[in-house]
Amino acid sequence: MAYEIDQVLPRSFGRLKSGESTTSPLASQLRGVLASLFPRYGLLISFLVLWQVSSTRGWVNPAVFPPLNVILSALWTNLANGALLDDIAISLQRAGTAFAFAVVVGIPLGLFMGQFRLVEQALDPILQLFRQTSALALYPVFILLLGLGETSKIFVIFWATLFPVLLATISGVKEVDQKLIEMARTYGAGPLTVFRRVILPASVPAIFVGLRLSATTALLLLIAAEMIGANKGIGFQVMNAQYNFQIPLMFAAILLLAFLGLAANALLVLLQRRLCRWSQPSR
Repeated sequence: MAYEIDQVLPRSFGRLKSGESTTSPLASQLRGVLASLFPRYGLLISFLVLWQVSSTRGWVNPAVFPPLNVILSALWTNLANGALLDDIAISLQRAGTAFAFAVVVGIPLGLFMGQFRLVEQALDPILQLFRQTSALALYPVFILLLGLGETSKIFVIFWATLFPVLLATISGVKEVDQKLIEMARTYGAGPLTVFRRVILPASVPAIFVGLRLSATTALLLLIAAEMIGANKGIGFQVMNAQYNFQIPLMFAAILLLAFLGLAANALLVLLQRRLCRWSQPSR
């Protein structure tokens, strides 16, 4: 009998140990994922859970702050029936056009000003004056000059998005290591080669910082531009839903705008990683 017990126990213990070895890697991976996500998204998740619970329990007025499931339901319904699709297309066209003009004007001008100190000293005071002037404060002026059509809306967004990319480009050019430029000149590189092979690549990370700021600014100014004299767009839907007391639709439009901003930022980050692999820290 003792011999049989001794023969059975090691087998059972072996099966337990093998079972532990198969489940422990999965559990450790799950703990690793949670440990990596919680420090970054834990506060956001807690905020969303608090919003949902406080609205459904009546801690806040659900007519003013609807539950998240009601907001998501309104967002899905208006996307499914196509009510918001036209607004998304029009808003993206306005913001994208203004952002493209800011890139076309801001990056070449910033590269030029960053290389020539006299040009920067001559233009910097007026640029700082324009930068400190709110685009929303100038919006009535743009309306008087350009009317209530698409031109004034695009121009006010362009005005606000120009300066982040312009100043970031100037800063990127000025922060290029002078030893790299001197080394390139020592090896016989001309001014155009130095600019193309040294200055421009070294300025790209700073330029992308300005692009990300400009993209965020474009979406923020989009709301203000579409609240005046517009009958289409996400900003118009926010104001129209507020006037008609369609609060879930209002929050749905705001949430949609936030998603668009996150998508634009993620796209620029992905593009930066592909173009600036040399600047990424090694892991």
